[in-house]
Amino acid sequence: MGRLLGVKAVQGLLVLAVLAGCTQRAPTTAEPSEPAAEAAAATTPPAEPTVVQSGPLEDAIEHAPAYMVGISYPRGLDAYPELTALIRGYAQDARAELMQAVSGLGNDKPAAPYELSLAFETVLQTPDLIVISADGSRYTGGAHAEPLVARFVWLFKERKQLTAQALIPDPAGWEKIGGEVATQLHAAATQRVQADRVPVEEQAEQVASVDRMIAEGTAPQVDNFAQFVPVLNASGQIAAVRFVFPPYQVGPYSDGTQTAEVPASTLVPWVAPEYAHLFAR
Repeated sequence: MGRLLGVKAVQGLLVLAVLAGCTQRAPTTAEPSEPAAEAAAATTPPAEPTVVQSGPLEDAIEHAPAYMVGISYPRGLDAYPELTALIRGYAQDARAELMQAVSGLGNDKPAAPYELSLAFETVLQTPDLIVISADGSRYTGGAHAEPLVARFVWLFKERKQLTAQALIPDPAGWEKIGGEVATQLHAAATQRVQADRVPVEEQAEQVASVDRMIAEGTAPQVDNFAQFVPVLNASGQIAAVRFVFPPYQVGPYSDGTQTAEVPASTLVPWVAPEYAHLFAR
């Protein structure tokens, strides 16, 4: 629910920007040079805003005829400059890709403005770590926006991000984890097909199609499991890890972001020794 509210807040900022832009562009009868002004606007690219590389995280809202940007950040992260730099870097990279697409338009005007909508949220925080989520989308034409889904697990003592590669360095561990995740995702796909009341004779074919995506998206490669969130027990130890898969990785766009939880009992044998103390036994 928190992530949904964050995304809704960004969307609200974009709506306000559109309204403000419409107000600013509304012509009046006291503007005899309107045609010249419109011609200048059509040929002059929007000014690039200054990108702040350091300092506190601040929500961003941009609006131009060809694109819109809305980015929101959680509060309370200023004490962790390395973490804020990591988050800011992700947002800047997402914006840079949007602006590259905008530049490719030249003087053409898109049917709908290109758009970046990105909301960062604090998922959980303990004395050992904090987890920040990033959820949003980038639209540069086509039927669907590109989903943006990321999770950042930050270790306070080490002052660095805990990556999937660092957590489980042995490739054999991903064989075991990938198999368990695939089983869960297959079960979820089967339940969705049944809930959608797909004709019985078509259910097997649909599930088989999704299974092919699951097999590819859960292959034992660490990049397939890069997005994850620790699940804590009452003592604050990691009882499981929830792996997060954006649309298209393990299912069609319509299935949205999917997750699968792997218990600590499965993970601990493969966890790097320096992080074993974080897990429940």
